[in-house]
Amino acid sequence: MSPRTASLCALMSLRLNLLGDFMIPQFEPLRHMETFSDAMFNRIIAFQERQHAAWNESLPFAERIKDLPLHALVFSNPDRDPAKFGPTVAPYFPLRDEWRKIALYARQVADAPVVCDLHPGNGFLGSLLAREGLKVIGVREPQVGGNHPAAKPNQIRNFYDSDCYEMREQVITAIDFPFDVAFSSWMPAGQNDTPEIAKHRPKLIVYVHTKHVNEETGGPQTGTPEAYTDLPDGYQLIHEWGVLRPENLFHDVWPDLTPSIEETRYVKIYADEGYYDIDIPDPLPPAPPYDWEQELEMALLALQAQEHLRSQGMQV
Repeated sequence: MSPRTASLCALMSLRLNLLGDFMIPQFEPLRHMETFSDAMFNRIIAFQERQHAAWNESLPFAERIKDLPLHALVFSNPDRDPAKFGPTVAPYFPLRDEWRKIALYARQVADAPVVCDLHPGNGFLGSLLAREGLKVIGVREPQVGGNHPAAKPNQIRNFYDSDCYEMREQVITAIDFPFDVAFSSWMPAGQNDTPEIAKHRPKLIVYVHTKHVNEETGGPQTGTPEAYTDLPDGYQLIHEWGVLRPENLFHDVWPDLTPSIEETRYVKIYADEGYYDIDIPDPLPPAPPYDWEQELEMALLALQAQEHLRSQGMQV
């Protein structure tokens, strides 16, 4: 951590102390920003230098995701060649409660639901879903002869949990197994796979996508707009939510880290006839979050604290 970042962390802690414990109890964790930031930077550096277990495909999945830095789920590794590879790990950071919601819906449409993970990349996101107690089969388009020749493999080619997740190398049009839930996360840009998915008449179709427009191509970053809205007759949207990633999530708190744009990703769950009334508890019972969510919580809390301090007339 650079002297500039360290001094800003120390300054924020000092100013929060000056405001008093009882005025801002929600900011209590930020009193330890320097220690937290040191540990976070060490995790980021370890990942960038390929010392983190995530890079070792021979290790168990649980070891590979332990202490995985949030930074690695927002940005690709500096040594990634964008001409050859897609995101290093995944195109976004998932939250544990989101994946628990999807799993709870899936278990209401079948006793032992089978989930087909479309365009799974390296299997990272689908494996997290499988670890919620589901059978998940990833269908990954072969690099030669696939429907999406422009789609690039993740920099970490394989990042799935072989104990509960199966990866199959085949095109979507060749899917030859029955499944209850279609999980379409980050459909390739400009592609509408919904008609092909709907041919299998899954009980649920789950989309994860963004409305962000690719600045280079001018087209959608994921799928097409109609892919997420124009479904065959019988399908009805039963649940949707969005997750906002604020602009400069890291950079405004830790100036050494890269600036980033604001982005919202969306989750939409469509049900076929007969399953419109399924529902899940709100809120969900508590469960441990993913490791990277601790860094997310601290970053969001620090951004809130900055706004609070500015409202008190302080410069941050």
